[in-house]
Amino acid sequence: MNMQYTDEQIYATLQGILHEAFEVEVAAVVPEAKLFEDLDLDSIDAVDLAIKLQDLTGQRVKPEQFKSVRTVADVVRTVRELLGQ
Repeated sequence: MNMQYTDEQIYATLQGILHEAFEVEVAAVVPEAKLFEDLDLDSIDAVDLAIKLQDLTGQRVKPEQFKSVRTVADVVRTVRELLGQ
């Protein structure tokens, strides 16, 4: 995938994924929202999210990449890294 995505596009896609897959209210998906505390995801949800990011980017999410992910902004940054941007 050679397309360039803006943070806003990644963010909008992430809002959709979190809403559809985890029933998170779109309005709650803000950059500073903490995945576990604010959005009520658990460790299994985190694995599912990583798989969805792999599907989105076509790149394997390495566990060490995802270990530091705490907020929605962290997920956007990780997606950008996976896309090589």
